[in-house]
Amino acid sequence: MTRLTPLAIALCVALASMGAHAQTATAVADASTSTSTSTSSLDTLGNSAVRAKLAELRLKPHDYLPLSIKSDEIPYRYALLDNTSFQPNVFTSRIPGVNDKATPTAGGPGTTGLVRMAIQRKPGLPTDPDDPRTQVSVYLDVAGLKSIKAEGGNYELQLWYDSHVPPVGPARPDGTASFGTITAEDARILAAMGTGNNVPGNVFTLDGKAPRYPSPDDVWPGKISNVVPFPINAGAFNTLRQDDGHHHWEFKPTTNMVFPHFEFPHVGGQIAFMPPAGAFAAGVLGQFLSSIPGSGPAGIQNDGRTYGDNPDIPRDPDRSEASVPEQLEFRLRSSPSGMNEEIHADVFLRRASFMPGVSDPQTRLYASVARQVALIDKNGDGVLSFQEIDMNGTSDGGLPNTRLYFPISVYSRFTITREANDGLVAPRFANTQRAVVLQGFIKDASAPRQ
Repeated sequence: MTRLTPLAIALCVALASMGAHAQTATAVADASTSTSTSTSSLDTLGNSAVRAKLAELRLKPHDYLPLSIKSDEIPYRYALLDNTSFQPNVFTSRIPGVNDKATPTAGGPGTTGLVRMAIQRKPGLPTDPDDPRTQVSVYLDVAGLKSIKAEGGNYELQLWYDSHVPPVGPARPDGTASFGTITAEDARILAAMGTGNNVPGNVFTLDGKAPRYPSPDDVWPGKISNVVPFPINAGAFNTLRQDDGHHHWEFKPTTNMVFPHFEFPHVGGQIAFMPPAGAFAAGVLGQFLSSIPGSGPAGIQNDGRTYGDNPDIPRDPDRSEASVPEQLEFRLRSSPSGMNEEIHADVFLRRASFMPGVSDPQTRLYASVARQVALIDKNGDGVLSFQEIDMNGTSDGGLPNTRLYFPISVYSRFTITREANDGLVAPRFANTQRAVVLQGFIKDASAPRQ
Protein backbone atom coordinates (compact mmCIF):
# COMPACT_ATOMS: atom_id res chain seq x y z
CA MET A 1 0.00 0.00 0.00
CA THR A 2 1.34 3.42 -0.99
CA ARG A 3 1.80 5.85 1.89
CA LEU A 4 0.99 9.53 1.28
CA THR A 5 3.49 12.09 2.41
CA PRO A 6 2.29 14.84 4.76
CA LEU A 7 2.47 17.28 1.84
CA ALA A 8 0.24 15.04 -0.33
CA ILE A 9 -2.28 14.65 2.49
CA ALA A 10 -2.48 18.41 2.94
CA LEU A 11 -2.97 18.86 -0.81
CA CYS A 12 -5.84 16.34 -0.86
CA VAL A 13 -7.56 18.05 2.06
CA ALA A 14 -7.23 21.44 0.38
CA LEU A 15 -8.69 20.16 -2.90
CA ALA A 16 -11.62 18.53 -1.09
CA SER A 17 -12.28 21.74 0.80
CA MET A 18 -12.22 23.76 -2.40
CA GLY A 19 -14.73 21.40 -3.96
CA ALA A 20 -17.08 21.67 -1.00
CA HIS A 21 -16.89 25.47 -1.08
CA ALA A 22 -17.55 25.48 -4.82
CA GLN A 23 -20.66 23.33 -4.33
CA THR A 24 -21.90 25.63 -1.57
CA ALA A 25 -21.29 28.74 -3.68
CA THR A 26 -23.14 27.16 -6.60
CA ALA A 27 -26.09 26.30 -4.36
CA VAL A 28 -26.24 29.87 -3.05
CA ALA A 29 -26.05 31.29 -6.57
CA ASP A 30 -28.81 28.95 -7.73
CA ALA A 31 -31.00 29.97 -4.79
CA SER A 32 -30.46 33.69 -5.42
CA THR A 33 -31.18 33.60 -9.15
CA SER A 34 -34.16 31.28 -9.17
CA THR A 35 -36.10 31.46 -12.44
CA SER A 36 -39.11 29.50 -11.23
CA THR A 37 -42.32 31.02 -12.54
CA SER A 38 -44.73 28.53 -11.01
CA THR A 39 -47.12 30.30 -8.67
CA SER A 40 -50.71 29.94 -7.55
CA SER A 41 -53.58 32.02 -8.90
CA LEU A 42 -53.97 33.30 -5.35
CA ASP A 43 -50.42 34.71 -5.29
CA THR A 44 -50.99 36.41 -8.65
CA LEU A 45 -54.45 37.65 -7.59
CA GLY A 46 -55.60 36.13 -10.86
CA ASN A 47 -54.02 39.09 -12.67
CA SER A 48 -51.57 38.97 -15.59
CA ALA A 49 -49.69 42.14 -14.57
CA VAL A 50 -49.11 40.72 -11.07
CA ARG A 51 -47.99 37.41 -12.57
CA ALA A 52 -45.48 39.19 -14.82
CA LYS A 53 -44.09 41.28 -11.95
CA LEU A 54 -43.67 38.19 -9.76
CA ALA A 55 -41.77 36.51 -12.58
CA GLU A 56 -39.55 39.59 -12.91
CA LEU A 57 -38.82 39.64 -9.17
CA ARG A 58 -37.82 35.96 -9.28
CA LEU A 59 -35.29 36.67 -12.03
CA LYS A 60 -33.57 39.40 -10.02
CA PRO A 61 -30.94 38.60 -7.36
CA HIS A 62 -32.67 37.71 -4.11
CA ASP A 63 -32.26 35.96 -0.79
CA TYR A 64 -35.93 34.98 -0.66
CA LEU A 65 -38.70 34.49 -3.18
CA PRO A 66 -41.78 36.75 -3.08
CA LEU A 67 -44.18 36.20 -0.21
CA SER A 68 -47.08 33.78 -0.52
CA ILE A 69 -50.63 34.87 0.23
CA LYS A 70 -52.48 32.87 2.87
CA SER A 71 -54.74 30.25 1.37
CA ASP A 72 -57.90 31.49 3.12
CA GLU A 73 -57.56 35.14 2.01
CA ILE A 74 -59.53 36.84 -0.78
CA PRO A 75 -57.53 38.49 -3.64
CA TYR A 76 -58.20 42.22 -3.81
CA ARG A 77 -55.90 44.88 -5.26
CA TYR A 78 -52.27 45.53 -6.18
CA ALA A 79 -49.74 48.25 -7.02
CA LEU A 80 -46.71 48.00 -9.30
CA LEU A 81 -43.91 50.08 -7.77
CA ASP A 82 -41.30 52.03 -9.74
CA ASN A 83 -38.92 54.95 -9.24
CA THR A 84 -39.64 56.73 -12.51
CA SER A 85 -43.15 58.13 -11.86
CA PHE A 86 -42.01 61.03 -9.65
CA GLN A 87 -39.29 63.67 -9.62
CA PRO A 88 -35.82 62.05 -9.36
CA ASN A 89 -34.12 62.55 -6.02
CA VAL A 90 -30.80 61.74 -4.39
CA PHE A 91 -32.02 58.24 -3.45
CA THR A 92 -33.20 57.22 -6.93
CA SER A 93 -30.67 58.82 -9.29
CA ARG A 94 -27.23 60.35 -9.65
CA ILE A 95 -27.26 64.13 -9.37
CA PRO A 96 -24.15 65.98 -10.65
CA GLY A 97 -22.20 67.58 -7.85
CA VAL A 98 -24.24 65.82 -5.15
CA ASN A 99 -23.82 62.04 -5.45
CA ASP A 100 -22.57 61.29 -8.98
CA LYS A 101 -19.19 60.20 -7.58
CA ALA A 102 -20.65 58.43 -4.52
CA THR A 103 -21.69 54.81 -4.07
CA PRO A 104 -25.48 54.46 -4.53
CA THR A 105 -27.26 54.01 -1.19
CA ALA A 106 -30.86 53.20 -2.15
CA GLY A 107 -32.27 52.50 -5.61
CA GLY A 108 -31.51 53.10 -9.25
CA PRO A 109 -32.31 51.72 -12.69
CA GLY A 110 -34.04 48.37 -12.29
CA THR A 111 -35.28 48.95 -8.75
CA THR A 112 -38.85 47.68 -8.65
CA GLY A 113 -41.53 46.32 -6.36
CA LEU A 114 -44.99 44.90 -5.97
CA VAL A 115 -47.72 45.37 -3.37
CA ARG A 116 -50.56 42.84 -3.17
CA MET A 117 -53.63 43.14 -0.98
CA ALA A 118 -55.84 40.29 0.17
CA ILE A 119 -58.90 40.47 2.41
CA GLN A 120 -58.69 38.41 5.58
CA ARG A 121 -61.41 36.04 6.66
CA LYS A 122 -61.91 36.40 10.41
CA PRO A 123 -64.83 35.24 12.55
CA GLY A 124 -67.32 38.01 13.14
CA LEU A 125 -65.66 40.48 10.75
CA PRO A 126 -66.88 41.58 7.31
CA THR A 127 -65.03 40.99 4.05
CA ASP A 128 -66.49 44.03 2.29
CA PRO A 129 -63.62 46.39 1.27
CA ASP A 130 -65.98 49.36 1.69
CA ASP A 131 -66.45 48.54 5.39
CA PRO A 132 -63.77 50.07 7.69
CA ARG A 133 -63.97 47.01 9.97
CA THR A 134 -62.64 44.75 7.19
CA GLN A 135 -59.07 43.64 7.77
CA VAL A 136 -56.63 43.36 4.87
CA SER A 137 -53.21 41.74 4.46
CA VAL A 138 -50.66 43.83 2.57
CA TYR A 139 -47.76 41.93 0.99
CA LEU A 140 -44.70 43.84 -0.24
CA ASP A 141 -41.80 42.50 -2.32
CA VAL A 142 -39.01 44.71 -3.72
CA ALA A 143 -35.80 44.14 -5.65
CA GLY A 144 -32.75 46.30 -6.25
CA LEU A 145 -33.16 48.42 -3.11
CA LYS A 146 -30.01 48.65 -1.03
CA SER A 147 -30.16 47.96 2.69
CA ILE A 148 -29.86 50.85 5.13
CA LYS A 149 -26.91 50.44 7.46
CA ALA A 150 -26.40 53.65 9.44
CA GLU A 151 -28.09 55.60 12.25
CA GLY A 152 -31.02 53.22 12.69
CA GLY A 153 -32.66 54.23 9.42
CA ASN A 154 -35.32 52.18 7.68
CA TYR A 155 -37.68 52.06 4.73
CA GLU A 156 -41.36 52.77 5.33
CA LEU A 157 -44.35 51.71 3.29
CA GLN A 158 -47.11 54.32 3.14
CA LEU A 159 -50.72 54.04 1.97
CA TRP A 160 -52.06 57.37 0.69
CA TYR A 161 -55.47 59.04 0.61
CA ASP A 162 -56.22 62.22 -1.37
CA SER A 163 -58.61 64.63 0.35
CA HIS A 164 -62.00 65.02 -1.35
CA VAL A 165 -64.58 67.79 -1.32
CA PRO A 166 -67.36 66.54 0.99
CA PRO A 167 -71.09 67.11 0.50
CA VAL A 168 -72.94 70.16 1.76
CA GLY A 169 -74.69 69.59 5.07
CA PRO A 170 -76.27 71.42 8.00
CA ALA A 171 -73.99 73.40 10.28
CA ARG A 172 -73.50 72.75 13.98
CA PRO A 173 -75.11 75.15 16.46
CA ASP A 174 -71.85 77.14 16.60
CA GLY A 175 -71.86 77.60 12.81
CA THR A 176 -69.06 75.17 12.02
CA ALA A 177 -69.67 72.36 9.56
CA SER A 178 -70.91 68.98 10.77
CA PHE A 179 -68.67 65.92 10.52
CA GLY A 180 -68.00 64.93 6.93
CA THR A 181 -69.62 68.02 5.38
CA ILE A 182 -69.08 71.62 4.35
CA THR A 183 -71.58 74.46 4.50
CA ALA A 184 -73.24 76.04 1.47
CA GLU A 185 -70.98 79.10 1.79
CA ASP A 186 -67.88 76.88 1.97
CA ALA A 187 -69.05 75.16 -1.23
CA ARG A 188 -69.58 78.49 -3.01
CA ILE A 189 -66.05 79.65 -2.20
CA LEU A 190 -64.49 76.34 -3.28
CA ALA A 191 -66.40 76.17 -6.57
CA ALA A 192 -65.07 79.63 -7.51
CA MET A 193 -61.45 78.50 -7.27
CA GLY A 194 -59.42 77.91 -10.43
CA THR A 195 -61.33 76.10 -13.15
CA GLY A 196 -64.09 74.88 -10.84
CA ASN A 197 -62.70 71.47 -9.85
CA ASN A 198 -63.51 71.80 -6.17
CA VAL A 199 -67.12 70.62 -6.09
CA PRO A 200 -68.50 67.88 -3.81
CA GLY A 201 -67.26 64.43 -4.73
CA ASN A 202 -64.08 65.55 -6.50
CA VAL A 203 -60.51 65.25 -5.28
CA PHE A 204 -59.69 68.62 -3.70
CA THR A 205 -56.89 70.65 -5.28
CA LEU A 206 -55.06 73.64 -3.88
CA ASP A 207 -55.54 75.68 -7.06
CA GLY A 208 -59.04 74.56 -8.02
CA LYS A 209 -57.77 72.96 -11.22
CA ALA A 210 -57.84 69.29 -12.27
CA PRO A 211 -55.88 66.97 -9.95
CA ARG A 212 -52.16 66.78 -10.76
CA TYR A 213 -50.50 63.81 -9.09
CA PRO A 214 -46.76 63.33 -8.43
CA SER A 215 -44.93 63.27 -11.76
CA PRO A 216 -41.35 62.93 -13.06
CA ASP A 217 -41.81 66.46 -14.45
CA ASP A 218 -42.22 67.96 -10.97
CA VAL A 219 -39.61 70.49 -9.83
CA TRP A 220 -39.52 71.00 -6.08
CA PRO A 221 -40.69 73.37 -4.65
CA GLY A 222 -42.20 75.41 -7.46
CA LYS A 223 -43.95 72.77 -9.53
CA ILE A 224 -45.45 69.93 -7.49
CA SER A 225 -48.69 68.01 -7.10
CA ASN A 226 -51.75 70.10 -6.27
CA VAL A 227 -53.63 67.43 -4.28
CA VAL A 228 -53.69 67.35 -0.46
CA PRO A 229 -52.99 63.77 0.66
CA PHE A 230 -52.17 62.07 3.93
CA PRO A 231 -50.58 58.66 4.50
CA ILE A 232 -51.08 55.71 6.77
CA ASN A 233 -47.76 54.25 7.87
CA ALA A 234 -47.91 50.66 6.63
CA GLY A 235 -44.84 49.48 8.51
CA ALA A 236 -41.06 49.75 8.51
CA PHE A 237 -38.60 47.31 6.99
CA ASN A 238 -35.10 46.91 5.61
CA THR A 239 -33.77 44.98 2.65
CA LEU A 240 -31.48 41.95 2.66
CA ARG A 241 -28.04 40.89 1.47
CA GLN A 242 -28.99 40.85 -2.21
CA ASP A 243 -31.06 44.05 -2.06
CA ASP A 244 -34.43 42.29 -1.96
CA GLY A 245 -37.04 43.12 0.67
CA HIS A 246 -40.21 41.38 1.88
CA HIS A 247 -42.76 42.83 4.26
CA HIS A 248 -46.25 42.03 5.56
CA TRP A 249 -48.63 44.48 7.24
CA GLU A 250 -52.24 44.34 8.43
CA PHE A 251 -54.73 47.06 7.63
CA LYS A 252 -57.24 47.20 10.50
CA PRO A 253 -58.77 49.92 12.69
CA THR A 254 -55.84 50.08 15.11
CA THR A 255 -53.33 50.52 12.26
CA ASN A 256 -55.60 52.73 10.12
CA MET A 257 -53.93 55.72 11.76
CA VAL A 258 -52.17 58.88 10.62
CA PHE A 259 -49.22 60.74 12.12
CA PRO A 260 -49.99 63.72 14.43
CA HIS A 261 -50.80 66.47 11.97
CA PHE A 262 -49.21 69.24 14.01
CA GLU A 263 -45.88 67.71 12.85
CA PHE A 264 -46.67 68.77 9.28
CA PRO A 265 -45.07 72.23 9.33
CA HIS A 266 -41.81 70.78 10.63
CA VAL A 267 -41.19 67.77 8.33
CA GLY A 268 -39.88 69.82 5.42
CA GLY A 269 -42.26 68.92 2.62
CA GLN A 270 -45.62 70.67 3.08
CA ILE A 271 -44.86 74.17 1.81
CA ALA A 272 -48.43 75.41 2.44
CA PHE A 273 -47.64 75.34 6.18
CA MET A 274 -44.16 76.83 5.85
CA PRO A 275 -43.94 78.90 2.65
CA PRO A 276 -42.23 79.36 0.32
CA ALA A 277 -40.01 76.24 0.41
CA GLY A 278 -40.80 74.25 3.55
CA ALA A 279 -39.37 73.82 7.03
CA PHE A 280 -35.73 73.32 6.08
CA ALA A 281 -35.50 76.60 4.20
CA ALA A 282 -37.29 78.31 7.10
CA GLY A 283 -34.80 76.87 9.61
CA VAL A 284 -37.44 75.04 11.67
CA LEU A 285 -37.05 71.45 10.47
CA GLY A 286 -37.93 69.10 13.34
CA GLN A 287 -38.40 71.88 15.88
CA PHE A 288 -41.73 70.59 17.19
CA LEU A 289 -41.96 66.87 17.94
CA SER A 290 -44.77 64.69 19.27
CA SER A 291 -42.61 62.57 21.59
CA ILE A 292 -44.93 63.53 24.43
CA PRO A 293 -48.46 62.91 23.08
CA GLY A 294 -50.86 65.86 23.14
CA SER A 295 -53.03 67.95 20.84
CA GLY A 296 -50.34 70.29 19.57
CA PRO A 297 -49.19 73.90 19.96
CA ALA A 298 -52.77 75.24 20.17
CA GLY A 299 -54.03 72.40 22.33
CA ILE A 300 -53.00 70.43 25.40
CA GLN A 301 -49.31 69.73 26.02
CA ASN A 302 -48.76 67.02 28.60
CA ASP A 303 -46.27 66.17 31.33
CA GLY A 304 -43.71 63.67 30.04
CA ARG A 305 -43.73 61.84 33.39
CA THR A 306 -47.29 60.71 32.68
CA TYR A 307 -47.46 60.59 28.89
CA GLY A 308 -43.84 60.01 27.94
CA ASP A 309 -41.98 56.79 27.15
CA ASN A 310 -41.78 55.35 30.68
CA PRO A 311 -38.87 52.86 31.02
CA ASP A 312 -40.98 50.76 33.41
CA ILE A 313 -44.03 50.76 31.10
CA PRO A 314 -42.71 51.60 27.61
CA ARG A 315 -45.17 53.22 25.25
CA ASP A 316 -46.51 50.52 22.90
CA PRO A 317 -48.99 51.53 20.15
CA ASP A 318 -49.32 47.84 19.21
CA ARG A 319 -50.97 47.16 22.60
CA SER A 320 -54.41 47.67 21.10
CA GLU A 321 -56.20 44.58 22.44
CA ALA A 322 -56.65 43.64 26.10
CA SER A 323 -59.32 41.93 28.20
CA VAL A 324 -58.73 44.66 30.82
CA PRO A 325 -59.37 48.04 29.13
CA GLU A 326 -57.00 49.84 31.49
CA GLN A 327 -54.11 47.90 29.94
CA LEU A 328 -54.73 49.33 26.47
CA GLU A 329 -52.16 51.90 25.38
CA PHE A 330 -53.39 55.43 26.10
CA ARG A 331 -50.34 57.45 24.96
CA LEU A 332 -51.09 57.43 21.23
CA ARG A 333 -49.35 59.92 18.97
CA SER A 334 -51.34 59.05 15.83
CA SER A 335 -55.06 59.43 15.16
CA PRO A 336 -57.71 57.72 12.98
CA SER A 337 -57.74 58.36 9.23
CA GLY A 338 -61.23 59.86 9.09
CA MET A 339 -60.39 62.40 11.76
CA ASN A 340 -57.45 63.63 9.71
CA GLU A 341 -59.72 64.23 6.75
CA GLU A 342 -61.69 66.52 9.08
CA ILE A 343 -58.47 68.41 9.83
CA HIS A 344 -57.80 68.84 6.12
CA ALA A 345 -61.38 70.06 5.65
CA ASP A 346 -60.98 72.64 8.42
CA VAL A 347 -57.67 73.92 7.08
CA PHE A 348 -58.31 73.95 3.34
CA LEU A 349 -62.03 73.57 2.57
CA ARG A 350 -64.13 75.15 5.33
CA ARG A 351 -63.09 78.67 4.49
CA ALA A 352 -66.34 80.24 5.67
CA SER A 353 -67.38 77.93 8.51
CA PHE A 354 -64.02 77.48 10.28
CA MET A 355 -61.95 80.49 11.37
CA PRO A 356 -63.21 82.66 8.48
CA GLY A 357 -60.98 85.59 9.37
CA VAL A 358 -57.75 83.56 9.47
CA SER A 359 -55.94 82.68 6.24
CA ASP A 360 -52.62 81.37 7.61
CA PRO A 361 -52.66 77.56 7.04
CA GLN A 362 -50.36 76.84 9.99
CA THR A 363 -52.57 78.71 12.45
CA ARG A 364 -55.64 76.96 11.05
CA LEU A 365 -53.88 73.59 11.28
CA TYR A 366 -52.92 73.92 14.93
CA ALA A 367 -56.42 75.14 15.86
CA SER A 368 -58.08 72.31 13.94
CA VAL A 369 -55.95 69.57 15.50
CA ALA A 370 -56.87 70.80 18.98
CA ARG A 371 -60.55 71.07 18.01
CA GLN A 372 -60.87 67.69 16.32
CA VAL A 373 -59.10 65.88 19.18
CA ALA A 374 -61.39 67.60 21.72
CA LEU A 375 -64.50 66.34 19.89
CA ILE A 376 -63.42 62.74 20.58
CA ASP A 377 -61.30 63.07 23.72
CA LYS A 378 -63.51 62.06 26.66
CA ASN A 379 -61.11 62.71 29.54
CA GLY A 380 -59.80 66.04 28.28
CA ASP A 381 -56.12 65.11 28.21
CA GLY A 382 -55.57 66.03 24.56
CA VAL A 383 -54.64 62.44 23.68
CA LEU A 384 -56.79 59.84 21.94
CA SER A 385 -56.60 56.43 23.61
CA PHE A 386 -57.65 53.11 22.09
CA GLN A 387 -60.68 53.18 24.41
CA GLU A 388 -61.79 56.59 23.11
CA ILE A 389 -61.46 55.67 19.44
CA ASP A 390 -62.83 52.15 19.73
CA MET A 391 -64.63 51.23 16.51
CA ASN A 392 -67.72 50.15 18.46
CA GLY A 393 -67.88 53.31 20.56
CA THR A 394 -69.30 56.79 20.06
CA SER A 395 -68.01 60.36 20.32
CA ASP A 396 -68.86 63.95 19.38
CA GLY A 397 -72.36 63.86 20.85
CA GLY A 398 -73.12 60.20 20.17
CA LEU A 399 -71.87 59.79 16.60
CA PRO A 400 -70.61 56.26 15.82
CA ASN A 401 -66.84 55.88 15.81
CA THR A 402 -66.97 53.97 12.53
CA ARG A 403 -67.00 57.44 10.94
CA LEU A 404 -63.43 57.94 12.18
CA TYR A 405 -61.97 55.25 9.92
CA PHE A 406 -61.71 55.07 6.15
CA PRO A 407 -62.12 51.68 4.44
CA ILE A 408 -59.29 50.20 2.39
CA SER A 409 -61.19 50.94 -0.84
CA VAL A 410 -60.62 54.72 -0.74
CA TYR A 411 -56.81 54.73 -0.75
CA SER A 412 -55.12 55.54 -4.05
CA ARG A 413 -51.42 54.65 -3.99
CA PHE A 414 -48.40 53.31 -2.12
CA THR A 415 -44.98 54.85 -1.63
CA ILE A 416 -41.80 53.67 0.04
CA THR A 417 -39.66 56.32 1.70
CA ARG A 418 -36.09 56.19 2.97
CA GLU A 419 -36.43 57.28 6.57
CA ALA A 420 -33.97 58.78 9.01
CA ASN A 421 -34.27 58.33 12.76
CA ASP A 422 -35.51 61.91 13.24
CA GLY A 423 -38.08 61.47 16.02
CA LEU A 424 -41.01 62.34 13.74
CA VAL A 425 -43.92 60.00 13.03
CA ALA A 426 -44.62 61.79 9.74
CA PRO A 427 -42.88 60.44 6.64
CA ARG A 428 -39.66 62.19 5.73
CA PHE A 429 -40.34 65.42 3.80
CA ALA A 430 -44.09 64.66 3.62
CA ASN A 431 -45.96 65.23 1.40
CA THR A 432 -43.27 65.46 -1.28
CA GLN A 433 -41.31 62.78 -3.12
CA ARG A 434 -37.92 64.06 -1.93
CA ALA A 435 -37.31 60.85 0.10
CA VAL A 436 -39.51 58.48 -1.92
CA VAL A 437 -37.69 55.53 -3.48
CA LEU A 438 -40.67 53.67 -5.01
CA GLN A 439 -44.26 54.59 -5.86
CA GLY A 440 -47.26 52.85 -7.41
CA PHE A 441 -50.96 53.54 -7.91
CA ILE A 442 -53.44 50.95 -6.64
CA LYS A 443 -55.34 48.92 -9.22
CA ASP A 444 -58.18 46.43 -8.92
CA ALA A 445 -57.08 42.86 -9.60
CA SER A 446 -60.60 42.12 -10.93
CA ALA A 447 -60.59 38.80 -9.12
CA PRO A 448 -64.01 37.48 -8.09
CA ARG A 449 -64.93 38.09 -4.46
CA GLN A 450 -66.37 35.26 -2.43
